[in-house]
Amino acid sequence: MMNFRFATAILSVFLLSTFAKAQYTVHKMVSVGYTYQNQSFGEVGGKLLFLKNDDVIYRLGASALMGSANSQFAIMPKLQADVLLNFQKDVDFYHSYYFLMGAEGTNKYVAPKIGVSLFGILDLTGGYAFPIGDLNGKEMKGLNVNFTLNIPTVFIHDMFK
Repeated sequence: MMNFRFATAILSVFLLSTFAKAQYTVHKMVSVGYTYQNQSFGEVGGKLLFLKNDDVIYRLGASALMGSANSQFAIMPKLQADVLLNFQKDVDFYHSYYFLMGAEGTNKYVAPKIGVSLFGILDLTGGYAFPIGDLNGKEMKGLNVNFTLNIPTVFIHDMFK
């Protein structure tokens, strides 16, 4: 548990120092999704999107994974960091998709991941999880698949006007 906290602190300091050097705009997002990690989990959380230009986008997120492990309800906290890349120029529908790479970690596993993101809103990623501990007696390792919808809070606010 201490290694997870230490790694999270180092990652946060590194990313925040990177953002402090340049003028980034920050956008808040609500995220909901599905994660497969040896079983199915629903995901609910939030993300911060850091944007200087739309060729490279950084995202930091925190969420809760909820599901059943060995017939018992379980909740895992999850932290994640993503970089979205698209250097394609002169396209009709400007930057409709991004290559996504990142990592996610819970108190039970750490997983590097790659994938694609449509408009930075709909993500499909895959990776491999390395176990830190077990969840209700089940080890969280192996194939990791995520399908996530990221809804900007500005959109939610405008929807209820």
